Amino acid sequence: MKKNRYAYYPGCSLHATAAEYDRSLTAVCRRMDIELVEIEKWVCCGSTAAHTKSRLLAEALPMASLARMEAMGIEEVIVPCPECFSKLKTAQHHVARDRKTRKSVADIIQTQCYEEARIYHPLKIFSEDPLLSQIPSLVTQDLSGLKIACYYGCLITRPPEIAGFDNCEAPESMDRVLKAAGLRTVDWNHKTRCCGSSFAVSKPEIVKDLSGQVLDDARSAGADAIAVGCPVCHVNLDTRQPEGFDMPVFYFSQLMGASFGMSPTDLLLHRHYTEANTWLERFLQSGYITHLQ
Repeated sequence: MKKNRYAYYPGCSLHATAAEYDRSLTAVCRRMDIELVEIEKWVCCGSTAAHTKSRLLAEALPMASLARMEAMGIEEVIVPCPECFSKLKTAQHHVARDRKTRKSVADIIQTQCYEEARIYHPLKIFSEDPLLSQIPSLVTQDLSGLKIACYYGCLITRPPEIAGFDNCEAPESMDRVLKAAGLRTVDWNHKTRCCGSSFAVSKPEIVKDLSGQVLDDARSAGADAIAVGCPVCHVNLDTRQPEGFDMPVFYFSQLMGASFGMSPTDLLLHRHYTEANTWLERFLQSGYITHLQ
């Protein structure tokens, strides 16, 4: 298997509240012979705060991190957080199309904008060949007893002219990846509905309502658990569940890791608010999930 080498932009969440996403994703990449080289001295993408304060700041922060890639000699970067992914892609989109913006940003970051950088959410590269066809060969644990609702949220594939992959209204990349890893995925209506995002802080009642609708629809579709690819979506769906609901919410990379034979401890399942660690172990012991080797 040929080794693939990418720059890696974890963003603030994956080094803190979403450490389980970082741990599971990097472990899965190692199994798939993907080398991730973290961008040295990357800076925050600016998230929501920067673009509400200054559009120029919102362009400069992502471009500062991308500029560091050029010195690394790497043209492709994996960005697992959809907020970071969107901010980096949006900044690059704007500087490539506006000479005045490009010059202003270059003056701020004191180097040329790296417009050639290719920015990917991991679902983009995992869901396409050659990597997609390699996933089944790495499966050592049969998880076909699980039915998963793949939740994309409102940002990973939107807007389509920025994200540049999948179908923004009916995405399938996560479904393809998890099916390749041996899991079953369900058809459902809320896979791209908003979870409430950062309203969790200012207006938690909105998030409880929106996340509750997502959870209800996943259960109605027959899902045992939900898979996500976004730290904010994970927090909202994991922590805002109605009393007694108890539906595990996994990062898609954790489910891939489990199918590759990684332990719940290695995947940091104990960090979840809604029980996921012993839940998966119960499935393992029940016989619904079996070891292939």
